[in-house]
Amino acid sequence: MNVAFIGMACALGLSALGSGLGAGAACSAAVGGWKKCYANGKPAPFILVAFGGVPLTQTIYGFLLMTFIKNAVATIDPLLGLGVGLFGGLAIGLSAFMQGRCAACACDAFAETGKGTANYFMVIGIVETVALFTLVFGMLMLG
Repeated sequence: MNVAFIGMACALGLSALGSGLGAGAACSAAVGGWKKCYANGKPAPFILVAFGGVPLTQTIYGFLLMTFIKNAVATIDPLLGLGVGLFGGLAIGLSAFMQGRCAACACDAFAETGKGTANYFMVIGIVETVALFTLVFGMLMLG
């Protein structure tokens, strides 16, 4: 059995796990933010949905990393495929989880103040960059 296939599963699975945990944290905070708004007689801001969904992109990065491993499996050392998938999936998944935590804070802050959207998305984007770097560097290792 080629252990690179385990790396493929890790790339997608760990990325998706992090996305699910991150989206769960952010969406829970969105619901709490809406509750605050309703309790104070303010309209519920729709932008909290966007904050809730930002960790989902890392599942796409995990899928892309899995695909790059699959396309390289015939030409690389199987342990390289395992390592890139395992550690790449872990890094992407942790990025998604932490991005969800940042988005949760953004939901809370925006629901309370109604301000700061651009600043919140910039911070969330910084955390996203870790996943993008991991995807690109993983691709370079495979190529």
